[in-house]
Amino acid sequence: MMKQQSAVANHMNRRRFIRTSISGVAGLSLAGQGMAGITSILLKEVVVDRVKLGDSGLVVSRIAMGTGTVGGGKASNQTRLGTDAFVKMAHHAYERGLRFFDMADSYGSQPFVGAALKGLPREQVTLLTKLWTYPDGSDKVEPVKENIDRIRREIGTDYIDILLMHCMMEGDWTKNRTHYMDGFSKAKQDGIVKAVGVSCHSLDALANAAEFPWVDVILARINPFGTNMDADPDTVKAILAKAKQNGKGVIGMKIFGEGKHVTDEERERSIRFAVTEGNIHCMTLGLESIAQMDDAIERVMKIH
Repeated sequence: MMKQQSAVANHMNRRRFIRTSISGVAGLSLAGQGMAGITSILLKEVVVDRVKLGDSGLVVSRIAMGTGTVGGGKASNQTRLGTDAFVKMAHHAYERGLRFFDMADSYGSQPFVGAALKGLPREQVTLLTKLWTYPDGSDKVEPVKENIDRIRREIGTDYIDILLMHCMMEGDWTKNRTHYMDGFSKAKQDGIVKAVGVSCHSLDALANAAEFPWVDVILARINPFGTNMDADPDTVKAILAKAKQNGKGVIGMKIFGEGKHVTDEERERSIRFAVTEGNIHCMTLGLESIAQMDDAIERVMKIH
C-alpha cells in the first residue's frame, strides 16, 4: 500500500512539475535558445480535452485544427505547406489530443486532411467541412448530394461529422437556402452527415442561426478585440449565450482576429477570453506549425 501511495504521489508531483515548467517557458520562442526539444518533452503529458458540442450528439476536442488561413481559391496557408508537412502537423495534433479538423471546400484542404486520415483511426477524429451555397433560384445553385459525395471522396471518408453552409452574410439565409438545407437534412437522415449548421459573417445571420431549429452547429467569430467580428464582443457573446441555451453547438473562430493579434500578450488574452468568456464550446485555430500548435495547446489547457 505504501509503495502504491508513493507511486501515485510521485506521478502527481511529476505532473505538477511539468505544469510549472511549462508555465515558465510559455511565450518563449520554441525554436530559440535550444528550448524546442525541452518544451516538446514537457508538453507531452498536456493534451487537449474533449467537450460536448451542444445537443449535436458530438463530443469533440476543445481545439480544432483550422485549415483555411488566408484561404480561398482552393488553397490556404496550411495547404501551401505541402502534403508531407501538413500530414506531419496533423499527426502531431492527433498525438496531442487535437482530433478535430476544420476544412472547407473553398480552402482545398479536404484532400490534405484525407492524406492525414490514412494513418489515423477514423472513429477517433471529428471532421468538419463547409460548402459554399447560393440563394434559391440562382443560376449557380449546385446539386447537394453530388457535392457531398465528392467531398467524401476527397477526404476518403464514408461520413462527415459536421457540414456547414459557408459564410452566411444575409439575415434571410434561413428563407433563401432551402435547396441546400433540404439536401443537408437528407444527408443527415441517410447517416452521411451527423450534424449541420452555418458559419456566420454578419450579425443578422448569426442572430438567426442562434434561434433557427434546423441549425445544430454554429461557427462564429469571437475575440476580445472585436476584430473581424460581426459586432462588438459583448453583443456577440449575448447571441452565443442564447445559441447555447437553444442547444446549438458553438465553435469560435477568428480567435486572434484573423492573425491581427499575435503578440504573446494578445495570444494569451485571446485564448483566455475564448475559454472563459466567449460562450463557445470549442474553437478552431489556423495553426501553421507544430510550434504554434504546442503553444496554443499549452495556453488553452493551462487556462482550462
